[in-house]
Amino acid sequence: MALSDTSPPERTAGGEIEIRNVSKAYESTQALAGVSVSVAEGEFCCVVGPSGCGKTTLLRTIAGLETPDSGSVVINEEPVTDPGLDRGMVFQEYALFPWRTVRGNVRFGLDRPACDCPDCEARVRDLIDLVGLDGFEGAYPKELSGGMKQRVGIARALAVDPAILLMDEPFASVDARTRDRLHGELLDIWARTAQTVVFVTHDIDEAVTLADRVVVMDADPGTVQSTVSIDLERPRERTAHGFVDHVARIRDELGSPNGTNY
Repeated sequence: MALSDTSPPERTAGGEIEIRNVSKAYESTQALAGVSVSVAEGEFCCVVGPSGCGKTTLLRTIAGLETPDSGSVVINEEPVTDPGLDRGMVFQEYALFPWRTVRGNVRFGLDRPACDCPDCEARVRDLIDLVGLDGFEGAYPKELSGGMKQRVGIARALAVDPAILLMDEPFASVDARTRDRLHGELLDIWARTAQTVVFVTHDIDEAVTLADRVVVMDADPGTVQSTVSIDLERPRERTAHGFVDHVARIRDELGSPNGTNY
């Protein structure tokens, strides 16, 4: 399911992220307080932490959807001031257009401005195949399962070939079996595209399954408590000693009882 040789929109080179002492408040709530994190080009980085620790705010700040009160986000040595085609975002709520088919939703990013060139059509076909939805091009969101909707969201985010893929708890609403399958598909896509991924999750097992490195956040206010490198070969077996040890370490960092995720 590799992408063909059709040329995607020109990608901004690299995907190195520097979050420098970022703070953000909403009225009396301090969502982020002096957060500093670096994400290397091509890294798969997961962010975990309790509710209210600012995970989604941090992701939206990287996306350019939120402006920090102080500090800065820098991508490839350029400050982030607004959204850009170098960043694709996948939301928890699917956020698909109900009046567009699978093909139409995936095309959305390529339709600004509208483009009917053969290369764009071929890229849409390749992306639909890449996420395993070949044969569903003409289906509408109401005809799709939750996992299929999230595949459409991933394909749409990939359409403009962003250097960075930002994912906000994208698999939280699907069942465990579908989530496990989507994990494998996402890692396959990441291996093929070499994009930088920042993935927010409440699920510690999910973070250890996916990440090169896990950023552990604390709440009230939102701060970075620690970072944990996941030095395990993929695919990862959740019952293996190394996997269990990494999960236990992150739970310990969060003060979470065994068996509890955030």
